Amino acid sequence: MMNDTLLRKIDLNLLLSFSVLMQERNVSRAAERLLVGQPGLSAALKRLRETLDDELFVRVGRGLQPTPRALAIAPAIEAALSGIEQAIRPPAAFDPASWAGEFRIGMCDNLETAFFGPLAARLRHLAPLSRLIGIASDTREASRMLDDGAFDFSVSVHGEPSSWHVKAPLFDQSLMCIYDPRQVQLDGPLGLDDFARFAHVVVSFAGSTATDIDDALRRAGHQRSVVATVPRFSSLPTALSAMPALATVPESIARCMANLHGLALAEPPMPLPSEPVTMLYRRVDQADGRALWFRRLFVAVAAEALQASGCKAGIKQAA
Repeated sequence: MMNDTLLRKIDLNLLLSFSVLMQERNVSRAAERLLVGQPGLSAALKRLRETLDDELFVRVGRGLQPTPRALAIAPAIEAALSGIEQAIRPPAAFDPASWAGEFRIGMCDNLETAFFGPLAARLRHLAPLSRLIGIASDTREASRMLDDGAFDFSVSVHGEPSSWHVKAPLFDQSLMCIYDPRQVQLDGPLGLDDFARFAHVVVSFAGSTATDIDDALRRAGHQRSVVATVPRFSSLPTALSAMPALATVPESIARCMANLHGLALAEPPMPLPSEPVTMLYRRVDQADGRALWFRRLFVAVAAEALQASGCKAGIKQAA
């Protein structure tokens, strides 16, 4: 264990002065290297002598000769200064091409559908030795799972973060209606009467049938019939293909489902609030090279995926 009382008596600059004097054996050259005047270096040497109770260096002609005590402690001081220099040296830039570890991301399944595939493909190209691990996450558990080390960051609609977390805005998630055109025939754009007339399937992790959409409908003098709820967005295409029903879901997954399953899209017939999708990560990882590279890669991939799918939303800023 370190002797704090002894260490408080010494100044790191004194040890550096000692090291340079050992190398140069000359006060003038040592002062020039240390960017100090000779009087300043002489004062530092005086403090060292008092602290260590030894002459340390004796003037012999134009040079300095170290004492046995100085020669004895020099290797340990050199090793200590070298270790400190390495510890405070700026870290090497993260090299994804040589990284053989894991990148871990937490998302609910609607965002996984939109972004996981493109992210995995980009990582295979830029970091071929790595693995991408997707973790099922929702807003309620994201903070706890982040603290437990389940993932590098979470992408979701997060609440207010803790002081030790960072919440970075990504994009505003608007809603769209989706349906199977073989089951639901519309003569024109989806109107409010149509919206209220058709059955609805709701995605709800908790099995709840009521959402903000019902409040908006009531204000407009209508109500809808929710005939089923599913706990995951992945179950929705099968349900919509089996019966004449609508679902109102985030635009990013709506467009993915339309492309993958031959479903049709429609703008909601009334204004509905959008939700801010954000990235949540630990403040201690804010400047970490690997974590920063991964967050920036996700932002770039998400921006391209949103644009390619035709989403109105755009990425707000880099994380």
